[in-house]
Amino acid sequence: MNSLCDLDKKELTTRLRRIEGQVRGLQRMIEEDKYCVDILHQINAVQGGLKKVGLKILDKHVHGCVQRAVKEEEGDDVINELMEVLEKFTD
Repeated sequence: MNSLCDLDKKELTTRLRRIEGQVRGLQRMIEEDKYCVDILHQINAVQGGLKKVGLKILDKHVHGCVQRAVKEEEGDDVINELMEVLEKFTD
């Protein structure tokens, strides 16, 4: 089951492409011996971007897949799965 509509997919793909560009920029920064603090700022930006993508997908999952499962009385399994994901996501 997937709760992402085409608009969500387009937005997420755009964000991921931006993050991909940032990661390539990080590689260049390291190859070019850029200042460590500048590299760390860029790493933080990449992590922030990934976090936003993850939260968007998590939101859609909770309001789509989890909500459907609860209505269909299959909530326990999906909620357990969600809690496992949240545990990993919050590390």
